[in-house]
Amino acid sequence: MPPLLRTLRLRDLFLLFIGSVIGSGIFLTPGLILRQLNGSVGYSLLVWIAGGTLSLLGALTYAELAATNPEAGGLYCFIRDGFGRIPAFLYGWCLFLVIASGSVAALARAFTEHLAEIIPLTALGKTVLSVVMIAVVTAVNVWGTRKSSNLQNWTTLIKVAIIVILSAILLSLGRHYGDIPSAFGSTQHGTALLSSFGLAMISVLWAYEGWQFGTYSAGEVVDPQKAFPRAFLLGSLVLAGLYLIAVFAYLVALGPAGATASNTIASTSVGVVLGRRAEIIVALTILISTFSAANSVILTAPRVFYAMANDKLFFQKLAEVHHRFQTPASAIVALGVWSAVLACAGKFAELIGGVIFIGWIFYGLGAAAIFPLRRRGKGLATIPYRVPGYPWTPLLFVLAAAAIVGNAIYQAVLDPSKFANLAIAIALFVLGLPAYYFWRKRAAPAS
Repeated sequence: MPPLLRTLRLRDLFLLFIGSVIGSGIFLTPGLILRQLNGSVGYSLLVWIAGGTLSLLGALTYAELAATNPEAGGLYCFIRDGFGRIPAFLYGWCLFLVIASGSVAALARAFTEHLAEIIPLTALGKTVLSVVMIAVVTAVNVWGTRKSSNLQNWTTLIKVAIIVILSAILLSLGRHYGDIPSAFGSTQHGTALLSSFGLAMISVLWAYEGWQFGTYSAGEVVDPQKAFPRAFLLGSLVLAGLYLIAVFAYLVALGPAGATASNTIASTSVGVVLGRRAEIIVALTILISTFSAANSVILTAPRVFYAMANDKLFFQKLAEVHHRFQTPASAIVALGVWSAVLACAGKFAELIGGVIFIGWIFYGLGAAAIFPLRRRGKGLATIPYRVPGYPWTPLLFVLAAAAIVGNAIYQAVLDPSKFANLAIAIALFVLGLPAYYFWRKRAAPAS
């Protein structure tokens, strides 16, 4: 069976980092975050900075882990090597059932919703096109990692260029600079402000979600010891800069009050400054952005299922590498099919979206793996990169991830409408345990 080829270079990893993150969040969530903070511009910008900082802490930690162990599967391998096979399997299990597949389904749905702003579509038409979109990115990824990466690079460059150009137009033509300073303060204080800030952090981290996906393809990166630290550091800084510029541009275009009231802040901003007909530019940008983000998930996540199958903890078919395309074709197709099922699932897909927060359990656990791995000295003699600020850098990220998960559980307990999300998350873990022992028993040699 042919091996996976190391074909991804520093440029590819850098653009994959950015392209995995920029979906539809930056075009929609800034208004929601302002509302969660009662219109406070100062605390809103602080939330975006905090989200970027948290992503940077995690990215710097994961860069060392990926450089130390550049193996297909990334985060799955970090958890496996740091804490054992059971938590690693549970991560891969949840990644397949919810985290990756739910993300692809949600991105496909967002793609068709914004396409409907350009071309009228029925409900059935949206569903069909969601499946078609997933099928296209699945086919490209089966065809070849290099081809999929080239597609990822171009779509990422296009959407970044459009964000920069639109931000420059809004900043130059906007008329609300004078309204911003008076909205920097907050009408909330103490516990109320802290609670609102935590709620806003959950929203902003959804906009930053996806940077860890690059680790999944560690087994296909050329010179990973140098590529991961450089790509992840530069990607974190560029991404945070892009987001802050875009958010400030929306404020200049609409003013604090207008931005706070908007559910579609990017479209509204462009419509106010350039006229309603120009809103199609934002719709096209989101189409490219969501397509690119979905492609990045299907480019990377199947490598986790490939690694699980190689560990004999998942369907053995998923460990196969296509003899011609040299991609884990079966793992890619499996993710594409399940994502399409979720995209067709209606209300069930909404419930799945509500439990993607469980990913942060494993993101924190993956970063925490650096402590036992360092104690064992794994890779320390050969790796040229160490996470700066150790142990505080990974520790702060782990604590923040725990706070995010704890807050999500707390909100689910308080709000009956969100309790179903918590129940589904618990059910996933409960079902994952017998599944683990099933595959472990199948892998055990006959006595």
